[in-house]
Amino acid sequence: MNDRMLRAHNKGTALMVLWTVLICCVVVGSLLPAASPVMVAVGRLHVNDKVQHFCAYLALSFLPVIGFRDRRRGIAAGLSMFVLGVLLEGGQHFSPGRAVELGDVIANGAGVSCGALLGLPIRTLIALL
Repeated sequence: MNDRMLRAHNKGTALMVLWTVLICCVVVGSLLPAASPVMVAVGRLHVNDKVQHFCAYLALSFLPVIGFRDRRRGIAAGLSMFVLGVLLEGGQHFSPGRAVELGDVIANGAGVSCGALLGLPIRTLIALL
């Protein structure tokens, strides 16, 4: 394996680790009770809930699109984050103080779409470097 291939492999691995950590953070954050210290701290940020959803799912979709070696699998993994968002939103029904909101699902979908669309040209750019 030459030096360029090794660097590309390490970047891909780092992106996949980051993606996995982000998935864990989103799952935990989505299912924590509203009165938990983490959710209270997030509420103190004064960032709109829909903006938080959009940004989180943009990153969840973007990272696999640029990080997977196989382009199709990266796109599929990125787009599958919408399904994760729908399932987590449904799971909030069982979390104290949380509510299922259609607006959150729409924000998640918009973030997933933008993340995948943003990732495609950046993936091409990274391949050229």
